[in-house]
Amino acid sequence: MIAVLSRVASASVTVAGEVVGRLDGPGLLVLLGVHAVDGAHQVETVVRKIAELRVLREEESVAGTGCGVLVVSQFTLCGDTSRGRRPSWSAAARPEAARPLVDAVVAGLRDRGVPVATGVFGADMAVASIGDGPFTVIVRA
Repeated sequence: MIAVLSRVASASVTVAGEVVGRLDGPGLLVLLGVHAVDGAHQVETVVRKIAELRVLREEESVAGTGCGVLVVSQFTLCGDTSRGRRPSWSAAARPEAARPLVDAVVAGLRDRGVPVATGVFGADMAVASIGDGPFTVIVRA
């Protein structure tokens, strides 16, 4: 599992002209890719890292501040560009395997009291964000 965490002042996801997820204050935009080999252990690790990493201003975490998270599934993070001119997506989980793991990350964050907004799994999404920093880290589990 791979998660790209960007500290943002605000962020939103739009599908077919309608905003489906919004973060109206400081927090994290999380782009989440699920590999075919991922399971419960990766979910637990990613949830812990998203909630507890001290990457907000004043070295705070979202769990410690009540700031929100916008989670957007993005299988392209699992792309392999090491050969040729076309990325290979073979390492990415199939949608039927990835969706429950993305849902488990969202549920795990909510269980920790983190406010979570989401995109729509598998949809063509327009993601907008206003970066705070800029500050972006990659979490691999």
